[in-house]
Parts: sequence; C-alpha cells; structure tokens
Amino acid sequence: MQPKTTPAKKTESKKSADESADTTAASKRRQPVKLLRGMKDILPEQQNYRHAVQKALEDIAVSYSYQRIDTPILEFASLFSKSLGQTTDVVDKEMYVFEDKSGDKVSLRPEFTAGIARAYIEHGMLNRTQPVKLFTTGQLFRHDRPQAGRYRQFNQIDCEIIGGRAPIIDAELIVVAHSLLKELGVNSTVRINSIGSEEDREQYINELVSYLKNNRRKLSEESKKRLTKNPLRVLDSKDEQDQLVIAEAPQIVDWLSEDSKNYFITVLEYLDDIGIPYVLEPTLVRGLDYYNDIVFELYDENEVQGSQSALAGGGRYDGLIELLGGQPAGACGFAIGIERLILAMKANRIGFSEAYIPDVFLAQLGKSAQKYSLGLMERLRGDGFKVRANLVKGSLSAQLKAANKIGSRFTLIIGQKELLDGTIIMRDMESGSQEIIDIKKISDELKKRLQKEPDELIPKVIGPQDEPVELENEDPRKPGNQNRNKNQNQNQNQEVKTTQDKDTGKKKSK
Repeated sequence: MQPKTTPAKKTESKKSADESADTTAASKRRQPVKLLRGMKDILPEQQNYRHAVQKALEDIAVSYSYQRIDTPILEFASLFSKSLGQTTDVVDKEMYVFEDKSGDKVSLRPEFTAGIARAYIEHGMLNRTQPVKLFTTGQLFRHDRPQAGRYRQFNQIDCEIIGGRAPIIDAELIVVAHSLLKELGVNSTVRINSIGSEEDREQYINELVSYLKNNRRKLSEESKKRLTKNPLRVLDSKDEQDQLVIAEAPQIVDWLSEDSKNYFITVLEYLDDIGIPYVLEPTLVRGLDYYNDIVFELYDENEVQGSQSALAGGGRYDGLIELLGGQPAGACGFAIGIERLILAMKANRIGFSEAYIPDVFLAQLGKSAQKYSLGLMERLRGDGFKVRANLVKGSLSAQLKAANKIGSRFTLIIGQKELLDGTIIMRDMESGSQEIIDIKKISDELKKRLQKEPDELIPKVIGPQDEPVELENEDPRKPGNQNRNKNQNQNQNQEVKTTQDKDTGKKKSK
C-alpha cells in the first residue's frame, strides 16, 4: 500500500518544480544571442584584405572607365525568377523570398546582374554613350550549404558592360578580372567555353537529352532531376558518378553556328595576344539561364586540381535587357566572390600591412596634454597629415607600442613640460632618435621629413617569420613585418628623456 502524500510534501514538491522552472527560464535569458548559421562577422582585424580588394578594384575600374553603381539589396522576387530562370538552383532552392507588409513578394538579391540590368532600363541608360561600363561591390544572399569561402550572406565584386556586342568587350572583362586577381597576388587561369545562341542551344540540348536518357541509370539522383528541369545543369555536376557520363557527352561546340564560332575564336585571339592563360572547357555552361555565347570562370593556378572552386565567373547575356522590358542591348559581365578571393590570397601567403598607415602618431602624457592633443590632432589633419592617436591610454610605453604596431614613421610626444615650453618631442620610430621641436613649426618639420606618403596596401608574400593565426576554421597566416617590428621594439627600449607631469606629480618615461 502506497503512503499518502501529505499537503506539506505536495507544497514542497510544487515549490521545487517552480524553482526549477524559474532557474531554467533565467538560464535561457542569460544565454547570449548567437550568429545565424551561414553568416559571418567581419572583425576589425580582418578588414585589411577587404580594404586591399576594394582599393585594387577602384584603381582598375578608373583605368578602364567603369563607373560605380549601387542597387538595392531588396528587389521584387519576380526580377530574379524571370532573369535567372525558374529551374535554376538559385531561384528554386536558394533565394530568400518573403512577403513584405505591403503584400509584395520580395527577395534579398542573390546576384548583381539582374538588378543592374533593371537599373539600366529604369533610368534610361540606353540614352547614354554606349556601352555603359558599371561596377559595384556589396552583399548578396543565398540559402546555400555553408562551407569554406561560401556563406549565406556573402560579398562580391561585379563588373558589367551593357550596350554593346563585340569580342573586345568580352576579352576586356576577362583581362580586368585576371589583372585584378593578379594585382592582389593570385595568379589565375581562365576556363572558357561558348554556349552559342539560343537556337544553337536548342539543337544541342535535344542531342544532350537523348544521350543522358540513354545513360540515365548511371546518373546521380540530383542529375536525374536536372535532366527533366534543366539538362545543361547536368554538365555542372561535380559528382564522380556523373563525371564519367559527362566525359563522353556530346560537346556544344559541335552545334555552334558560324557566327558563334567566329565570335568565340576572336575572343580567344584577343586573349592569346595579351598573354592571358586559358583552357577550353567544353562542359562549362554556368548556372543561370540568361547566358549566351561566351562563358568563363577563373581559378587559382596554385590550388590543387580537383578541389577547386571558381574565384570568378561570368559571360555574355545579350537577351536579358529585352527580357526585362528594355530595348535590345548586348551585355557581358563577371563577378568575383570576395570571401573566396581572400581565402586564395591567404593560401598564396599574401598579406597586407595596416590599411591606414599614419604619417604620425600623437602620444600625450597627463590631462592637460590630453586636452591639447585633441585640437593638435585636428590641426595636423587640417594640414594634410595622416594622424593616429589613442587619447585614452596614459602610459607612454603603451602608446609607443601602438605606434609601432600600426607602422607610424614618427611619434609626437607632448606632456606638461612641453606645453609650458611651447615645444613637442618628435621621435623617429625607425632610428629611435628624438628632437625637441617648436610646436608652432611642427607641420613644417613633418613636411620636410615626410618626403612622400608611405605606400598603402602593397601585397607581400608572407614569410616563415610571420606568426600563424587561426580565424574561424580557416588556416591563414597573419600578415605583418616582424623584422621591422623587432628593430622598432629594440629602439623603443633605448633610454629616453623624462618629463615631469605636473598634473599627477609622476615621472613619465619618454
């Protein structure tokens, strides 16, 4: 016979359960909010590569007369489904689509070309001098499986030439992409193909489908689905099972019209003349419906064969402007994945120094000097100098270490004594030598000593002396110049003068 539970025990049991529930709820409240899967924070110490990419892009864009355009992150979903194709993986599986509060079906942009094509039509760019050359950078979104260099929110470089059909345009875009990668320390090889005109593809697809149906049992399940929806996409498969079938498949080059063949040959001749390395890739079709004729991708020459992901890709899309409601206009473009590019730069041991290298670092000692330094900093900036300071730090040693770390050529040191004397100490961070300068003449002295501004963002091969660092499962090497820092640290340890900080009554080392 079971003993009866007394009211007191029931009360204790209920109290214990309530306390447990409260503890669980409190624990949940204390848990920090986490990053969404497939997203990535770009921390301050990771920005140097992105600054380098942006600067290299802007330099080459100016040389080739491209103008920047920025389109919205949010567009009508129909823009992408119409331009990319309903059966593409991007539209079918990867787009972030939802209804906004107005009831419109909208999408986060999965790529740039469709939005730029819409802007070309909507803003009457057909009336400008043709062709129109545009470039942009920014965030894109695809609900894809996250992996190294591939995130659900990612960044791309995009270059487009709209309003012309000529082999020189295709060749120029390939040269721009190849040169941009090279300037960032990545040697690449172009893989190129022609998928011909719409009529060429229709004839080829009939032959391809017939061949694939005869070999259907050998295909992967994914390729069997693609066979009915978008047969050309079977050629994109990386599945080893599919590769055996694809190797024996008919090649589209045999179905090209004379016009498409001649166009393809002329583009290749341009690449030969300029010395751009390329490989003919008969199975390259790209994954979007708007392409015609030339398609291409760029790969890192140093990446192990078989494990490669394209760094860049693009092609010609002469029918897209008309498809979206504009007047017929030839067009061609490419995109480069910034995250993949940075991985390639790190794999090639390419590093970059501080994105903003100051001419001078301003170090201050004491409250009076701290107040004065803010105005002095603005005065030096107004005179055209790049100035860096940490007005919060009070330790001279910590400030000199900061100046060393960012590569400042000179450090200006000001304390209570210097304020009273109307002077400032100028320290050469390379030699460790110091001079007392009239504070009114500091700009003139800096101009004499800084014969030219330091070069910014120059890529260098990272040597074995550079200490490794791990960032989010990546295996890059930390960029830097350890030899220079070592010399500077030695100089920093040299004996320097001291000054009396009258605000605190303490001696500070200089």
